[in-house]
Amino acid sequence: MTDTNPTAACDLIRYENSDAVAHIELNRPQESNAIDQPTAQALEMAIDRAAADEAVRAILVTGAGKRFCAGGDLRSMLAADDHALYLEGLAETLDRALRKLAQLEKPVVAAVQGAVAGAGIALILSCDLVIADPSTKFVLAYSGVGLTPDCGTSYLLPRAIGQQRALAMALTNRAVTADEALAWGLIAEVATDGSPTKRAFDLAKSLAAGPHLALGQTRRLIRGGWESTRAEVGAEEARTIARAIATPGAQNLLEKFVAR
Repeated sequence: MTDTNPTAACDLIRYENSDAVAHIELNRPQESNAIDQPTAQALEMAIDRAAADEAVRAILVTGAGKRFCAGGDLRSMLAADDHALYLEGLAETLDRALRKLAQLEKPVVAAVQGAVAGAGIALILSCDLVIADPSTKFVLAYSGVGLTPDCGTSYLLPRAIGQQRALAMALTNRAVTADEALAWGLIAEVATDGSPTKRAFDLAKSLAAGPHLALGQTRRLIRGGWESTRAEVGAEEARTIARAIATPGAQNLLEKFVAR
């Protein structure tokens, strides 16, 4: 891959471009990619960069090392002079970054391995297609350290897997396997035939090569539908599909389809 920007990444977040895919990687493997304030800020910068780059048509999110993300960095919280103030600021920064990720009008693919915990759950829920290594475990972890969900987890998780399953994860702190996560709808695929990162990158490249306006707007419509009425969704769909058919990409695909 090319176009590395170490200034934006600050070594905490790697950012690379290849084949119209922006690869954003959490890069604190020794801390299981736990997120502290500088990492949250670097992540937001990387997302902003991907959003602004018109050459980027899809995003790939990964975590370096054996574990995808352990959630918030507990050591940094305890090292702060004011624990509550630090944690509130961290949660606000990371939540803002993840909302930006969810609002991108570009498809987002994630590859996960090892463990996805705490705010790491919110991170994958802000992505569209999550590919997991078979050994991956998913755990909210908050109750195990006397804390409560953050970064939109209590909003996103019930919508992904249902209220009762979300409550079971949150209250009992039990780990969910990759196969369970697939069956529940938390992830899109278990990578049984090789590296989840390779599979996710190939998928991201395929999406980047597709009709980018249609894919980006489809993502926007589905994610935005939770906050709209049925009538509002139908009206916005009508406006959006009317814009889509006027694009050269749609015209070309439609002509190919009817010519078959």
